[in-house]
Amino acid sequence: MIELNLLKSLNTDFPLGEDNILSFARTAPHRYKTYEILKRDGVSKRKIAQPSKEVKLLQRSALKVLEPILPVHPLAFAYTKARSIKHNALIHKESKFILKLDLTNFFNSITPKLLLEKFHTANISLTHNDQDLISHLFFWKEKRNESPKLSVGAPSSPLLSNFIMYNFDTKVIKKKKKNGCLYSRYADDITISSTENFYQLNLPFIIAKILREEFGESITLNNTKTKYISSAYRRQVTGVILTNDQDISIGHRKKRLLSSKIHHFKIQRLLDPNEIQKLKGELAFAFYIKPELRKKFEIKYGQNTITKILKYKRL
Repeated sequence: MIELNLLKSLNTDFPLGEDNILSFARTAPHRYKTYEILKRDGVSKRKIAQPSKEVKLLQRSALKVLEPILPVHPLAFAYTKARSIKHNALIHKESKFILKLDLTNFFNSITPKLLLEKFHTANISLTHNDQDLISHLFFWKEKRNESPKLSVGAPSSPLLSNFIMYNFDTKVIKKKKKNGCLYSRYADDITISSTENFYQLNLPFIIAKILREEFGESITLNNTKTKYISSAYRRQVTGVILTNDQDISIGHRKKRLLSSKIHHFKIQRLLDPNEIQKLKGELAFAFYIKPELRKKFEIKYGQNTITKILKYKRL
């Protein structure tokens, strides 16, 4: 059993008195500003809830205590050091068949009750004050009469969401090993793959069953996003293309688009600062996924052109 005295640790960093910190933490769910960003589909929007500066300071201080204690599965690739969407895709590069699953409204489905249950399951002992602190400090209320939920935008949410899923990840992997399948999770995106056709195993049903065992009806599959794909079609894992020669790529279409944008930049027809900034990000991503692509573009358009784009700064 691990004994956690989080309130005491916060008071060490911010010597305001434990009662004052707890009193402030109880107001934390109402200290958020919200805004929207486009999702990857370029159409639908995701609501981001950003905690106030003071709440962020307490959350980050709490993370220093929680990070060494809370387990995160090695096949959870989001929000962890030395892991990324590239590593998530590499797991599946030799597989011919892929199942992609999505969790519904993932962060906002995580409640204080669910988090406290997982602390108990992980044999982490909490004082009454710590339970009170945790139930408020890490959660956001969109409206005063609504239940608190984990927000997309708080620095503490990534670790807590991965911790919440630890037992689920472990159970799924045990099941998949029996069937010779590979598994990875990137936040709310679950990927299962194999060199053999596994459609008949009805894995979405099995995953849904494990979710119910772990979370009841709190965290569920978004069945509209379930996709089973074979190597006869384009296979994509968290934005990275899996090629038929067992490698990863950004895809031919994306390469052609980048090539066109670089050409327009070189001849000074791409002048909009926002578009250049966007191209800079797209190139950085492309070179991260396929480092050899940089040399090809430098040969075609000149090293100076590529360097200018990558070092571009808006005035």
